Amino acid sequence: MNAKKIRELSIEEIGKKLRDARADLLEIRLQKQTGQLEKTHEVQLKRKEIARCETILAEKKAADNQAS
Repeated sequence: MNAKKIRELSIEEIGKKLRDARADLLEIRLQKQTGQLEKTHEVQLKRKEIARCETILAEKKAADNQAS
């Protein structure tokens, strides 16, 4: 998911997406360790997705604090 689509989500939806992405990353790491993962680049892609979500979530929370 790109940053533009993430920015359209609410804070709660981003939080849910972040939890799901972290769970996916755990699953991918386990598959990599057991040798079941064929597309090893998925680890890096998932980490980037998590970073995007965290960054946008922090931006939205900061904007809410300034608006209050």
